[in-house]
Amino acid sequence: MSLKRRLRGSLALQPGEQAAVAWAFFYFFCLLSSYYLLRPLRDEMGIQAGVDQLQWLFTATFIVMMAAVPVFGYASARWPRGRLVPGIYLFFALSLCCFFALFQLQYAVAWVARAFYVWVSVYNLFVVSVFWSFMADIFSREQGKRLFGLIAAGGSLGAVAGPALAAWLAQTLGTAPLPLFAALLLVGATVAAVTLHRLQWQDSSRSAELRGSVWEGVQLVAGSRFLQGIAVFIWLYTTLATFLYFQQAHLVAEAFDDSADRTSVFAAVDLLVNILTIGIQLFVAGRIMQRLGIGRTLAALPMLLAFGFAALAAAPTVAVLLTLQVLRRAGNYGLTRPAREVLYTSIGRRARYKAKNFIDTVVYRGGDALAGWLFAGLKAAGLGLGGIALLAVPLA
Repeated sequence: MSLKRRLRGSLALQPGEQAAVAWAFFYFFCLLSSYYLLRPLRDEMGIQAGVDQLQWLFTATFIVMMAAVPVFGYASARWPRGRLVPGIYLFFALSLCCFFALFQLQYAVAWVARAFYVWVSVYNLFVVSVFWSFMADIFSREQGKRLFGLIAAGGSLGAVAGPALAAWLAQTLGTAPLPLFAALLLVGATVAAVTLHRLQWQDSSRSAELRGSVWEGVQLVAGSRFLQGIAVFIWLYTTLATFLYFQQAHLVAEAFDDSADRTSVFAAVDLLVNILTIGIQLFVAGRIMQRLGIGRTLAALPMLLAFGFAALAAAPTVAVLLTLQVLRRAGNYGLTRPAREVLYTSIGRRARYKAKNFIDTVVYRGGDALAGWLFAGLKAAGLGLGGIALLAVPLA
């Protein structure tokens, strides 16, 4: 057997799929390189704004999401996919160029930093949600089980390249130009999206505009128990993730006084997460989804989190928390996210874009905001990090 056939077999590729998967891989690589180029800077800005104020940033992100959803609904009702997807990416690329200009002005630095934190949080969810909607639109459910883990590995490689590029640029040019380089990577993602759209094997009937009202995504979720189940799963997951994020901010702020040290810790966690994730996505995710099914695959991470939060309740230390954070994020990116996206291959196109976008943005960030205020309330009531971790176990 030739090396090419062995490689294709190990990656679960079938004849005729290589070009599409390669472009999808590159597409996701560019998207997550762009985000992870900015993530350490965003997280450090969150700490500088005050760890006791993070719930305000999460709430602001949720409000911006609520405003963005009807705008997305309006655009998706009037633009065909070939214009909608590139238009979204070019809009966010332009917004990052605007932040680059604001950073040069040195005016109202604190407010620019807060706005940057919120906008990066919004942009990350939007561009990734649109990416997976696109993937569910051009790949079947059977293909999704085999290929979504492999395609997701492109994002993980980008998530390794992004922090590495950020570290190099910060040392040579400083942090101010990072939004410009992130914008360039979004342009690369746009080129990949346009190329995928034009591939001849694509079903052209899927390219038409989606029509419908700007709030149709909300209506679709309200009328479907299947979509409601996904929304509840997302809400519970993001609640647990937010609890862990806030605990991380508190423990890291207490353990490291220097801003550069904290940024280095965040970058190191990102690097470890994404190296582990790549292995899962390339060689494990597809096989697990085919053998265990989507439901059992989705249940794996919540089970891990139940044990992890119990361990954190017993020993609320930086070492335990960062270990759980690495396992949580690698499990999400490696298994849970690809499996969750396969669910959308079995529903209609409008739900793939509109309902999915509502769940991935408003439900996700709404869960963030509610969990942030719940965490702040529990802290104000005198509950320590160990006690909050114990309360997370039944949610898991």
